[in-house]
Amino acid sequence: MNGGGAPDGDCLARIFLTRVIEPGDETAGRWLRERGAEEVAERLREGGKPLPGTTDKRWAGLRARAERADPERDWAVAREAGVRFVCPGASEWPAQLDHLGDTRPIGLWVRGRPSLRMWALKSVAVVGARACTEYGAHVAATLATGLSEHGWVVVSGGAYGVDGAAHRGTLAAGGATVAVLACGVDRPYPRGHTELITRIAHQGLVVGELPPGDHPTPSRFILRNRVIAALTLGTVVVEAAYRSGALVTARAAQRLGRYTMGVPGPVTSALSAGVHELLRGDAVLVSDAADVVELIGEIGELAPERRGPVLPRDLLEPAAARVLAALPARGTAAPDEIARGAGTSYDDAVARLYELRSLGFVERHGDGWKLTRQAVIAVRHDRGSC
Repeated sequence: MNGGGAPDGDCLARIFLTRVIEPGDETAGRWLRERGAEEVAERLREGGKPLPGTTDKRWAGLRARAERADPERDWAVAREAGVRFVCPGASEWPAQLDHLGDTRPIGLWVRGRPSLRMWALKSVAVVGARACTEYGAHVAATLATGLSEHGWVVVSGGAYGVDGAAHRGTLAAGGATVAVLACGVDRPYPRGHTELITRIAHQGLVVGELPPGDHPTPSRFILRNRVIAALTLGTVVVEAAYRSGALVTARAAQRLGRYTMGVPGPVTSALSAGVHELLRGDAVLVSDAADVVELIGEIGELAPERRGPVLPRDLLEPAAARVLAALPARGTAAPDEIARGAGTSYDDAVARLYELRSLGFVERHGDGWKLTRQAVIAVRHDRGSC
């Protein structure tokens, strides 16, 4: 069902199969590739000999689910909730999901008005820990806001912590965001995010593999992450412990050849340990939206140069800077002593000293020269930072 009309045979079969087959089932994906959705659905309805690659016990479990599946009812419930079903190959289907091979979704339930395919063309995932720190929530929200301002779609999982902060940051900026759920898109989860997910559905998109009313399980959360990775051009991990599901998303992105990025945190924080492990590998360190856009955006979208403030002495010619550096931090020095320290001639040193005096760096005291008060402070600052 890719519009307002009734689903065709293949699409209705896929609606049926979302009720029967778990997301990411590679064996079932091979059946679909080799036999087509309608034949697989028919075999599951009729029973008989199991399809290749499965046991009698598992086949019996699939058959039990098939007996209770009612695709016409699921379609009617979805339409009532403003949900559509997008099949592979349809005009709204994001082609990058095909990179998942036999673990590609059977189809996607979509809630929201925009085109999923168009939004996915310029999207980036922002994921991380559910029990994130204030730092993690702040970084995720700021990052999402910045990406929105650069015209990028922010994709996350709708969970507590980093996911929620990323969605909220995008919505606050009036940007585009997609929540990929591990349950039916008509039943927001977690319950505490009902209002947030409803807002996303009104302003963006809510997407999932499971039929209306279906509930999440731990394995479905993990399998959902491959869709986030495949749907986007890159994945940014803000905070993640060693066993975080966000790392599953990042590793899936790496296997798919997508960009993988991480925001560093304190080395003492267990919630940043997983991110730091990614950064020791092939992930790229990013600190803000400009870094992300430079990596995954168009040619020429460069992040600003990172450097400290430009000090007046930074603007001096090298010869004058060497003479200035040859003056002591305290007291005066004679021109010949300064010339030796700067590695230049007496006449050149004197000429440079008068130049530096006009710029306010030095002052003359009798036959000697000394730094001005402002120059002394600058020299101490520079020497202390070495």
